[in-house]
Order: sequence, then C-alpha cells, then structure tokens
Amino acid sequence: MTPRLEFWQGNIASAEGALSAGCRFFGGYPITPSTEVAEHMAAKLPKKGGVFIQMEDEIASIASVIGASWTGARAMTATSGPGFSLMMENIGYAAMTETPCVIVNVQRGGPSTGQPTMAAQGDMMQCRFGSHGDYAVIALCPASVQEMYNLTAKAFNLADRYRVPVFLMADEVIGHMRERIIVPDAVEQTGRPAFVPGTPPFKPAAGSLIPGFPRFGNGYGTHVTGLTHDERGFPSATDPGLHAGLVKRLVEKIESATIELADFDIINPDAKQVFIAYGAPVRTVQQVLHDHPDKKIGFLRIRTVWPFPAHALAIFKNAQRFIVPELNLGQIAREIERHTCVPVVSVPKLGGELHSPKELFALVEAGA
Repeated sequence: MTPRLEFWQGNIASAEGALSAGCRFFGGYPITPSTEVAEHMAAKLPKKGGVFIQMEDEIASIASVIGASWTGARAMTATSGPGFSLMMENIGYAAMTETPCVIVNVQRGGPSTGQPTMAAQGDMMQCRFGSHGDYAVIALCPASVQEMYNLTAKAFNLADRYRVPVFLMADEVIGHMRERIIVPDAVEQTGRPAFVPGTPPFKPAAGSLIPGFPRFGNGYGTHVTGLTHDERGFPSATDPGLHAGLVKRLVEKIESATIELADFDIINPDAKQVFIAYGAPVRTVQQVLHDHPDKKIGFLRIRTVWPFPAHALAIFKNAQRFIVPELNLGQIAREIERHTCVPVVSVPKLGGELHSPKELFALVEAGA
C-alpha cells in the first residue's frame, strides 16, 4: 500500500488519525462543533474491534476514558467549551494518576454556551491551568486538516510516552473546513514505559521521571488514587515532603522535556517584525507573508503550545516586536511577554471571525 489522497473535514481527519494511531476506545458526549469526531468514531471503532460509548455527560465521558486507559487501551474523547469545563476535575485526576489519554477540544466562543457554531481560541489557558493544583500537560494546535490527522495520531504517542493527558486544541474553523490531505499507509505507534514486576507501580525507573505502566488485568496489584500517594500508590496525603516531591515530578517530567516536545516552524529569523501564531490564525499570517512585498517578515508558527517553547523566541535575534494574532483576548501573548523583553503586540479577535489579511497587513505597515 502507498499513501493516498483524501478530501476530508478536519473533525473526520482527527478521528481517522486516532484510528490509525490505534485508538480503540472513545467515550464522549455530542457537542458542537466537535460532534463529527464522535459520529465518525461511533461508525468506525466497532469495525476495528474497538468500543464507542456515548456517556450521559462529559464528566462521565472523561471518567470512562481514564478507566479504559488503565486496561491498556489507547483512549480518547472529543468535546468543546462547556463540556471541556465539565471534564476538568477528572483531567486533574488523570494528571495525578499519570493516566495516558487524548482530549480533542474543538474550541468555540465562550464563556458559557457562547457561540456554539463559531471559532475561538479561548480555552488555551484553561487547557494548561483548568484543574486545581500544580501539574503540566501537553497541548497541540493544528492549523490544517492534514494536521488534524497528524497531530491527533502524535498525541497518542506523547500521552503514552509521558503518561499524561494530551490535548488537541483545535478550533471550529479547522474542525469544519475540508481540504485535501495525504493519508499515510501506517502511523508510528510507541508504547508506554514498560512496568518491571516487583517494583512499586509509581516509582520511575533509574534516570527517568516516568514510571512504568502496570495495566489492569495483567496480575499487578496497583492502587490508583487521586490522593497524594507514595510510590506504591497508597494514599499519604499528610506528608508535606512526599506531596511536594510527587507534584514537582509530575510537572518536571513535562517541563524538562520542553525542547524535545517543541514543534514549530521558523521563517526569516533575521526579521525585525515577527508574527507568532497557532491554530487557525496561522492561515491568515501565511497569506500576509505570501502577499506582502517585504519578504523579510518573520514568523514563528507553533504546533506544540504547551509546554510553551520559550527558547524559540530567542531565535529572532533582531526582532523589534512580536505580533500575536489570536482568537481570544491575548492568552498566549501574555505567555510570550513572560519570556521576552521584545515588545509584544497582541491582536485579539472575538466573535468567531478570523483576522483578515488586510488587518494584519496594516499592522506590518504601521511598524515599518
């Protein structure tokens, strides 16, 4: 077999990417604008020996995904704003119990019910900090239908490797657009860290911050709890030192891998004016770079937003300002400000419409 061409909707491409990556469990609840992911998985998973369950709500959906993951299955769900909010407590549980899982969030305008059929990027900080306590996650942001497929498949490998919830932070524009994509013959699948029988189930191997994974049904006695726990998995919620050590490890296993996890493109690293974008606004910036007579405009195009690749900012040594178009009020612009002395021009956009090339073109002209 060879790679083939398809003309798919973004949400369908995400579902197909999951299937190619070996996802065999989907627990979800329909919600605009992500419902097509669930519909496609409902039709296709049983044919591949997998299980699709429509749960009674989003709280139960993520709970079922966590349970399926502990049996060894690659498991996912898909949702949008209000459903994402309902999942947050169990997302924190997945982080504390180091449960690999994939959550697709096709973002829409909020807060509350907001704009169910319009695009937004207002959940980027919720994705990183939505559950209580300190923890770290991985979040990928597609800007095309091809990337809906590729990054969904990649999310499963990252979830398994780091034993962490991984988010595909799409938006309505990318979820519902249709484009030609190349579907590979096969997708690489990397497994979870191997569990060594006889070792404590939450003790990392020497030289690692990630424990082996003792999946249920293989004869390993494993206690899984959201309480602060020792390396055996037993609750120990009143030990300050143990709690500090556990939480620091949960964060460090992701943050220490920032450079390895980083996924971005650099255009014109010597530029003085530099766009930084992720998700749907990437497409507008690409149009500006194509049409503008000054071919020395810089562009940092980010696919892995969390952990944030701060080291990429330093590549633009001549930058006099960073221009950051987002479909929110500047959530990642504030993160960029935290990591640089270069002036950051936030270009917020609310209401569901993309920035126009004309708007961004005018910003470049004003700064010339």
